[in-house]
Amino acid sequence: MAQRYFLEIAYKGTAYHGWQVQENALTVQAVLNQALETILRHPVETMGCGRTDTGVHASQHFVHLDTELELNERHLHSLNAILPDDIALKRFLPVAPEAHARFDATLRAYEYHIHAQKNPFRADFSWLVKENLDIALMNEAAASLLEYTDFSCFSKSNTQTFTNNCNIESAYWQETEFGFVFRISADRFLRNMVRAIVGTLVDIGQGKLSPSAIREIIESKNRSNAGVSVPACGLVLTEVHYSYI
Repeated sequence: MAQRYFLEIAYKGTAYHGWQVQENALTVQAVLNQALETILRHPVETMGCGRTDTGVHASQHFVHLDTELELNERHLHSLNAILPDDIALKRFLPVAPEAHARFDATLRAYEYHIHAQKNPFRADFSWLVKENLDIALMNEAAASLLEYTDFSCFSKSNTQTFTNNCNIESAYWQETEFGFVFRISADRFLRNMVRAIVGTLVDIGQGKLSPSAIREIIESKNRSNAGVSVPACGLVLTEVHYSYI
C-alpha cells in the first residue's frame, strides 16, 4: 500500500522558470521529479504547496508524493547527491493518505529583500534600489493591508483563481545590514501579489504616493492602479505551516 510523504525542500530560483512543470522550460518541479524517479525507480507525481514564479526562491517549500517504498536517510542522501546545487531536499515526513501539500497549508510567509548599494553577492537575492526609502511611510501603508481581504488590485490578470480574497496576518518592513526586508504572511497569496504590493509600497517610500493611497488602490480592485511588479530576484518563500507538522 502506498504511503504519502511530505518532502521539505529549498531552492534558489534564479535558473528556473518557477516551480511548476511547463512545456519547454526548466522548472524546479521537473528537476525534482526526474531525480525522484531516478532514485525511487518508479513514476512519480508530486504536488507542491504552491507556485513560485520565474526567478523566485524558497527556503521552505513542501511537496507531497505517494510511494510504496519506505523513504529514509539513504534516499535523502542519494537524492541530494544527484540534485543540482540550487535545489536541496531537507527531510521526508510520512503523513496521512489525505494530507495535501497545497490545500492543507494554513499559512505562507514571504520575504522581499532590497539592497541600497550595488553588491554582486546580493544581486540574485535582492533588488537594488538606490533611491532613499522612508520605512515609516511604508510601514504605515503596510499596516492598512491587514484591514482588507479582497486584493484584486495586486493580482496578475487572467488567473484561474476562484477568489481574490486573502487573510493577511502580518505585513511590515525592517531595516537590514544591506537595506530593507519586507515580511508578509497570509493564508494564501495571489499570482504576483507580493511583488505588486512591494512595488506599491516602494512608491510610497519614495514619496510618489501617500500612505493613505493604498486604501484607494485596494478598494478600486484595479491592477492598473497599483505599483509595478518588482523583480523576482528579491522574493523568497520562507515558511509554510500545516496543523499536523
